[in-house]
Amino acid sequence: MTEPERRWERRVDAVLGIAASALLLAMMCLTFVDVVARYLFNRPIRGAFEITELMLLVLIFAGLPLVSHADEHVTMDFIDRMLPAAAVLALQRLVHAVVGALFFFLAWQMWIKAARISAYGDTTDVLRILVGPFVYFMVGTIALTACLHVFKVFVPGNRRASLATT
Repeated sequence: MTEPERRWERRVDAVLGIAASALLLAMMCLTFVDVVARYLFNRPIRGAFEITELMLLVLIFAGLPLVSHADEHVTMDFIDRMLPAAAVLALQRLVHAVVGALFFFLAWQMWIKAARISAYGDTTDVLRILVGPFVYFMVGTIALTACLHVFKVFVPGNRRASLATT
């Protein structure tokens, strides 16, 4: 990978890391203020639980493609150490192909669910926030993750080299 491509990836990682940190900070502050308001003043923040749920949904699903891009999923590499490099590469490509197919299937199923939720106009209970856009966001991030895994079938990276350095 060339230096400009790595620089671009580092910038995207930095921006997304800052966004994730800001989202976590907002969730933490909201929870803190809600608990203080609830127990000291007997006045909880209306809809704080719903907002926290939606922020957590965004955080988890936005992180999914990032984790897949960086190959930071939890893995068991005890088989990798016993196989030759060519077999490890073939195994990685096979796993990425299967995972990509599963994520595409999941995105398709979530798309069907998102269409149904949007058609019904489902909202959260307290604040009446539309749920459909959040489910479509989930579909988009799952589909992006699937695309990343398909890309990694053809450009798998060098996982064994990274394992040797850790």
